[in-house]
Amino acid sequence: MDGVHKKYRMLSDALQKTDGIAVAFSGGTDSSFLLYTAKEALGEKVLAVTAASPFVPKREVQAAKAFCETYGIRHTVIPASALNIDGLRHNPPDRCYLCKRQIMGAILEEARRQGITWVAEGANADDETQYRPGTRAVKELGVLSPLKEAGLTKAEIRQLSLEMGLPTWDKPANACLATRFLTNDPITDEGLLAVEAAEDLLHDKGFLQVRVRLHGDLIRIETPTNDLARFIASDAPSAVCALLKQKGFRFITLDLEGYKTGNMDVLGKL
Repeated sequence: MDGVHKKYRMLSDALQKTDGIAVAFSGGTDSSFLLYTAKEALGEKVLAVTAASPFVPKREVQAAKAFCETYGIRHTVIPASALNIDGLRHNPPDRCYLCKRQIMGAILEEARRQGITWVAEGANADDETQYRPGTRAVKELGVLSPLKEAGLTKAEIRQLSLEMGLPTWDKPANACLATRFLTNDPITDEGLLAVEAAEDLLHDKGFLQVRVRLHGDLIRIETPTNDLARFIASDAPSAVCALLKQKGFRFITLDLEGYKTGNMDVLGKL
């Protein structure tokens, strides 16, 4: 048995020991793999819980529902009013911690309401090396991180997901919409709606790994560098400009350095 499949067996064994688990399910590659593995290990003793908040694109909630329907997994969508958290609209440096603590707390409550003790989330081993302030909330609440505990990296999760035939094996990463705002810049309802609409439009145009970042009345669009030429040659620039101008933004720019995860966290510290 090679290293990746040994880690998978460790993951499956750990899940079986819970005798029932609720998975915080976003519909991304990691949580989809975790949820499917939990279903294989525990059968009907698995519950998927998706938190629907203003920070989560509606298309992602729909994708999560579709995944659970496809694989016959019990699924609950709960409302999460993250913007009601005191001070969160000011987008402080600990925003992710405050938001994660509320959402995970709500998922724990839903799990216990349905008779499930354990809750798990989809952080992987690579997340140890990245800026993840929400990790503190996960630890404080006693939420499990089985993928991380098994030592599974993102690349290994994609490999195993492909072997399992999961449609999410190559799904691009999609952080919450609050990450489109610069730290300490206010998060507005109008801004969230504009970002979601612009990214939906670009997804429909075939640009799946894309970020629409807000800087006051300026929008900065990030797409991978190997997609820049295709982006410029397409009708996406004119379409997204028309949409965002209509929403009141004066300047629409394309970042020539391309897509970078955690970009706004870095800029917020400058």
